[in-house]
Amino acid sequence: MKREYHKWYSHNLEKDMELLIFGYAGAKVLFFPPRMGRFFDYENWKVLEALKEKINNGKLQVYCVDSVDLETFYNSFVDPGYRIHRHIQYEKYVLEEVLPLANLINTNTNIISAGCSLGAYHAVNVALRHPHLFCKVLGMSGRYDLTKSKGYFKDLLSGFHNDFVYFNMPNQYMKNLEDVNLINQIRNMDIVLTIGKEDSFLESNYKLSGIFNEKEIPHQLIEWNGEAHKAVFWRKMVDLYL
Repeated sequence: MKREYHKWYSHNLEKDMELLIFGYAGAKVLFFPPRMGRFFDYENWKVLEALKEKINNGKLQVYCVDSVDLETFYNSFVDPGYRIHRHIQYEKYVLEEVLPLANLINTNTNIISAGCSLGAYHAVNVALRHPHLFCKVLGMSGRYDLTKSKGYFKDLLSGFHNDFVYFNMPNQYMKNLEDVNLINQIRNMDIVLTIGKEDSFLESNYKLSGIFNEKEIPHQLIEWNGEAHKAVFWRKMVDLYL
């Protein structure tokens, strides 16, 4: 596979950020890493290998972005107001720096947002907030309200809530979304959620799917046997759904 490494100083995050690009043409995939993950994880875990044929055939070009989860939702040492602020800066980095680079490299207008675990949250959240930018979103093993505790997965905002939190939790803002134009843009996306039947986040997926049904937003919710929250399953998922 054609592979490119990129690194630059992000003006939004005020730090160096890295990413990997696989492929030379086709629909562009913004691939968000799992919880506290890195831009090289999907390559190391052979998830990209499962897409090798599609990448080599020019059907997909994958942009493996880095995360700043340890500075945002998983930084319990700072005020939760800063955590969500830093997350918003991260979204700006993706929209104002990564996407323009992708559009400069590849003029294909089809852009897919995808991710696993917390990466699924990032993928789904950015696509629902900016649906005019994306033709498809794939969330694998995702959690779509980070303020809800489930088992040993705690509220990542420590009980804090404001408008910035609300408008970045899909299971919260989608419930009350009434903007017809925005809803229609979301309806135009191909939406796929996939989750293990024993995954702690299954209920979160059911809730988002239920909201989509209420809003008459076409989507797929696909359940896998077991927890299916590991790279061995994500390899199979990307092959089937990307």
